[in-house]
Amino acid sequence: MSRSHLSILLFALTCVVLPQTHTQADVIILKSGQRLEGEVLKVQPDRIYVDVGVDVIRIPVDQIAERQSSKPVVVEQEDTDALFMTADLPVRTVKELVTEFGEGVVLIQTPGGLGSGFIINQRGYCVTNYHVVETETRVAATIFHRSGNGDFERRQIRDVKILALNPWFDLALLEIPLQDDLEFRPVALADEDAQREGDAVFAIGSPLGLERSVSEGIISTRNRNMNGIVYIQTTTQINPGNSGGPLFNDRGQVAGVINMKLQFGEGLGFAIPVTYLRHFLRNREAFAYDRTNPNTGYHYLLPPGRQNPRSPGSSESDPAPARPAE
Repeated sequence: MSRSHLSILLFALTCVVLPQTHTQADVIILKSGQRLEGEVLKVQPDRIYVDVGVDVIRIPVDQIAERQSSKPVVVEQEDTDALFMTADLPVRTVKELVTEFGEGVVLIQTPGGLGSGFIINQRGYCVTNYHVVETETRVAATIFHRSGNGDFERRQIRDVKILALNPWFDLALLEIPLQDDLEFRPVALADEDAQREGDAVFAIGSPLGLERSVSEGIISTRNRNMNGIVYIQTTTQINPGNSGGPLFNDRGQVAGVINMKLQFGEGLGFAIPVTYLRHFLRNREAFAYDRTNPNTGYHYLLPPGRQNPRSPGSSESDPAPARPAE
């Protein structure tokens, strides 16, 4: 099908289809300016197939200027308080996904360092690594909010509350205080067993403090065993500061939580699978953070030891107490 014939057909179909309402439809905007609404049936590297109701149209990917998904986000049914969300999302380019979900990734700062995290609901609940906030009681989050002109604005929010910690899975749940003039943009979690070797993934985070950095790779293996815990191994470039950030799949769903890399190795990064994350969130009461526990970040110093071995009140002329022979 030539480009001119495609444009004529799309223009005719647009006039017919657009007046109707499609609750499960995508909106396809071509570089030529035509706009098409319909359900995407299949996605291939060079083309997509769209059901417009009266026919199925094959559209070359290089002719698409923008693709907008109108599929609603579905609240995870197993959590009555909507702790996290899932969504049926289409495959899209990394550029499109970063634009849409980049605001859900935050920078986590503590007196001891920094890491990354991501927001999972409208109440400001945020996931990061346990080692990012370990032994810390003062936590701040920097949100990168997109303004009306499309630019990102940095907003640092202090007094972030620690809700739950799991040192075994290296996961932490935080709560960012609600802001009157700011709406949180949560990201959706992927299905528990949806990832496969070779699938495209990408990360958004702040490696070495370089904010909003994006790196892309694939899943090398989805079940790398280390110390009895299974990790996702990925070629996505990971550095200190990426810890706690999301590993997205090619639909913009969180497939894992980035937490480490092999030192002196290239393309050997690891992420905590979303299966462990869901388990942690569903059972967060078992890992609830207790500020009164001396092991949750407050450091107690031992009293100084005695420098003088003599008994209290004795003078320097008194002989030192006898010590047993060794």
